Amino acid sequence: MKEQVIKALEGIRPHLRADGGDVELVDVSEEGVVKVRLTGACGGCPMSQMTLSNGIERRLKAEVPEVKRVEAV
Repeated sequence: MKEQVIKALEGIRPHLRADGGDVELVDVSEEGVVKVRLTGACGGCPMSQMTLSNGIERRLKAEVPEVKRVEAV
């Protein structure tokens, strides 16, 4: 599952980088919890929670059905 998550994040990165941000994979648990760190402009953005839930989490769940939730660390 971790490789699938990495591949999905690679598809998301260009959108984040266009706004000066990025996402770093921290961990993928066996229970389907993905932990990520938003970096760059995304790290301090007031919209980062929306980016996390409406963008990253939605895309990861669509591409990797085993993903249950995504958390920022």
